[in-house]
Amino acid sequence: MEEKGKALKADLYGQVPFYRSLVSGELCRFRVVYKETDLLVVAERDLSPQVWSLVREIRLPLEAYLLKRPEFLASLRPLPFDPEAPVLVKEMFLAGEVAGVGPMAAVAGAIAEEVGRALVAQGLTSQVVVENGGDVFLWLKKDAKVALFAGIESPFSQKVCLVVPSCFMPCGVCTSSGKIGHSLSFGRADAVTVVHKKASVADALATAFGNQLKEDRDFDKVIKKAKKVEDLLGVVCLLGEKLLVWGKGIRLEPLKIS
Repeated sequence: MEEKGKALKADLYGQVPFYRSLVSGELCRFRVVYKETDLLVVAERDLSPQVWSLVREIRLPLEAYLLKRPEFLASLRPLPFDPEAPVLVKEMFLAGEVAGVGPMAAVAGAIAEEVGRALVAQGLTSQVVVENGGDVFLWLKKDAKVALFAGIESPFSQKVCLVVPSCFMPCGVCTSSGKIGHSLSFGRADAVTVVHKKASVADALATAFGNQLKEDRDFDKVIKKAKKVEDLLGVVCLLGEKLLVWGKGIRLEPLKIS
């Protein structure tokens, strides 16, 4: 895909993740691609050029930092905080420390949140959703319903949705899986979805909890760790025919596809 062209807009039923076809509502939907970053954005109007520019501005310092600090890219454990790092990189350092994983585990959520917050801060929209590889930053005026997908073999995929109250927003809703997707996981969870006030932390925690979850008895380990995390709003874990929901104010509902 061209890096120098304008934002790529595509049929949401075309060569994009199928779950994007489930996005509905009255707001405007558009897709923006820059290098490896592939976003679905929902806002009050089409802001494709602005989002493309934002993603480029956000990624350039990160790319330069990775060239200078290759261990940042490869580490599976938290790294010492660098006060001289770019803003996005600092967020990833902190998220990795909270979750106990490498900072790159937070990259998708961190980019989604920085794009979403910038659009609101610049007065371009008062509501926004930014989805980046299945990791979502939400800032809406009403409750959001997030469909859960854990692979075609899961009895819960496309059957239930997570309801995120508007009072939680802005927040991140991020997912990790030991069976589907490109993310590295050392667990066997069909899916682990985390709701946190920061999308970067939600992303890193989803990886951490996913690494822990290998069998039923590991649900207790996830809850024990979750209770210690500040601003963690909820966790949903799917493992075979078992489902765990933890957190105050979040709930699951049957998914209705219109």
